Amino acid sequence: MSTRRVALNALSDIIDNGAYANLCLKRAEQGMSERDAKWVSAAVYCTLDHLMMIDRIIASHAKGKLDKTIRNILRLGVCQAKYMNVPDSAACNESVRLAKEVGKGALSGYVNGVMRSVCRDTELPPLPDEPVERLSVEYSWPKWLADELVADYGIAEAEGIMAQQTHDFCIRAQWPYTADELACALNDRGIGFRRGKIDPNAFCLENGFNVEKEPLFTEGKITVQSESAMLVCRAIEPKAGMRILDACCAPGGKTAYMASLAENGCSITGFELHEHRRELTLNTLKRLHAENAEIVQKDASVYDDAYCGAFDAVLVDAPCSGLGVRGKPDVRYAKTSGMIDALSELQLKILNTCARYVKIGGTLVYSTCTVSRRENIGVWEQFLVENCNYAPGNMENILPHDMRSRAEGGRIQLLPQHDGTEGFFIAKFIRRR
Repeated sequence: MSTRRVALNALSDIIDNGAYANLCLKRAEQGMSERDAKWVSAAVYCTLDHLMMIDRIIASHAKGKLDKTIRNILRLGVCQAKYMNVPDSAACNESVRLAKEVGKGALSGYVNGVMRSVCRDTELPPLPDEPVERLSVEYSWPKWLADELVADYGIAEAEGIMAQQTHDFCIRAQWPYTADELACALNDRGIGFRRGKIDPNAFCLENGFNVEKEPLFTEGKITVQSESAMLVCRAIEPKAGMRILDACCAPGGKTAYMASLAENGCSITGFELHEHRRELTLNTLKRLHAENAEIVQKDASVYDDAYCGAFDAVLVDAPCSGLGVRGKPDVRYAKTSGMIDALSELQLKILNTCARYVKIGGTLVYSTCTVSRRENIGVWEQFLVENCNYAPGNMENILPHDMRSRAEGGRIQLLPQHDGTEGFFIAKFIRRR
């Protein structure tokens, strides 16, 4: 199977079947050379990053209704010609060859004609005049999502959210390995980095490296984690002697960091609905030498009286739309407005359930990796309406000085254009009675 066919199969699975890009590509690239695998990932992600404009280009050169496979062949071809610096002749010829390879030889002439027309046109189609439609096409966000972001944040902030599509590759040290030791190790290897803005244990790498083959990773001294995710853990303020619940714990990165912050001195219970993800979490904790952690296969939305008032702190890092995660353009194409409503209902149900597990005087933290206000402030507001025994907590002491003014009501929305991080929401509550 050719490299471009692997890319086509992956792209089709992601766009047409809603497959997760990272998992789909991991499967697709098995057995490929490192060079070819990198090309496949680059082609698929580049196509997804520019999908709205690519479709606009195709629409201006192709007539009639397109076969799904032919549309995806053209998407890959246009991406190569317009965004990947592939010579026009190669983009055309390889698209024709790909059509024949997948049994669409009868349409190879059509593919050739469209691609040559695209390549002759050196200018991209003009962006729409209407402001929100322009953002949708320019940054490749579905129109309904662009409408919602503009309604929630205003057009300037919404554009900042949509424009920030690249992301830093961050790692951190896991106790007892220290940040100073990690800095020395990176310097010794000649790996450029900058220290985190939000978390002192964060290292944002300039070029990245194959972390899974890195001895520091396999030995459990480091792991990959965004600064946003690290801040979620710091909101719990883990300390020795505390009993903590991580209610939606897979794949275990936050569970491990809470253990690390308490120098393995706290006791952590984790809930995970699916057994295979429970096993994944256990493997993460084992690799990172996170002790005193018990992972239970359990639905966090279903109340269990055995845990009533049992924990000093509870983290609800809820299932969400993932619209704040950078580097995953596929996420926004797979979502609908109805899915956001369903997620916000589930988030509130989990939060209401787990609120009963917190001791009086204890801490409840709610977090998501989305910029959707329905899932964030909407859930925060409704939780306080339904739980008069809770009050907003104080997050200022865990934030850098320049972020503290935004932590009103014990909550903060991280945004890439302001914080250089992924778009997480974090809210802290204190149980009063």
